[in-house]
Amino acid sequence: MANSYGGPEALDLIESEVPAPGPGSVTLRAMAIGTNPVDYKLYSGAMGDDPAALPMPVGLELSGVVTAVGQGAEGPDGPLSAGDEVIAHPAPGAYATELTVPAAGVVPKPAEMSWEAASGLLLAGGTAVHALTVVGVTEGETLLIHGASGGVGLLAVQIAAAAGARVIGTAGTGHLEAVERYGATALPYGEGLLERVREAAPGGVDAVVDTSGTREAIDASLELVPDRGRIVSVLAFDRGDTGIKLIGGAPNADPGTRIRADAWRQLVALARRGELEVPVARTYSLAEAAEAHRFLAEGHSGGKVVLLP
Repeated sequence: MANSYGGPEALDLIESEVPAPGPGSVTLRAMAIGTNPVDYKLYSGAMGDDPAALPMPVGLELSGVVTAVGQGAEGPDGPLSAGDEVIAHPAPGAYATELTVPAAGVVPKPAEMSWEAASGLLLAGGTAVHALTVVGVTEGETLLIHGASGGVGLLAVQIAAAAGARVIGTAGTGHLEAVERYGATALPYGEGLLERVREAAPGGVDAVVDTSGTREAIDASLELVPDRGRIVSVLAFDRGDTGIKLIGGAPNADPGTRIRADAWRQLVALARRGELEVPVARTYSLAEAAEAHRFLAEGHSGGKVVLLP
């Protein structure tokens, strides 16, 4: 819970009664909790600082076990029952040991995934599926992913590779090996990026997914891909005047509500076939959420940061 707007020091553990699930809701015992940059952005004040929103529950996704079911509670995959192993997003206030959430965001956990990995599948995975849907990458095409070692980037690499695309991913020098591991040609960002991409893709680049938002990434993309509609960014909201596609929560971006809501089907299917992994960089206890956010804010985690109740 964030008791004020500010940095991670605003977070505090509290004890509160978990409400019984009403119609269309379920209660979950959290096994692992996925963290995301939006978690700290919300209580930082960067996205609004309405005092009425305080104290603010924190967290949006988790993996867990259903402990109680409200009347008519049905997830996208069908009715839910106590004992079901699930993943949930959106799950407002996910930083908890137990919580009650709308059943509409609760889907089966792939048995092939650990609790920790499963807790970080849906939010970043939904963004990756949305981005890839917008650019329409197909088998045999060459896709460039900027920020390929991040939470969204690594999932986009795997989803595109599973679809038969040739993937080139940019990352910091310390994360190139991870990008290569998931089926991409990894290139360091920095001076000379455009020339490195052209050398790696002599036949040209068909589409770009940008998760970094840097000027370097967008400028290189504009040089490489003539069709601006096949360049999508989740962060470069100040570059919309170039004609590229913007997705996410910014005012002029496509929220992709239906695509993201349905993305779980593709994500879970890929995970069950062993074609999609969620790398976990670090785990922290729930009491260490502030420390987890400080690490997450550095932007170089190389995988998901997970809280354990």
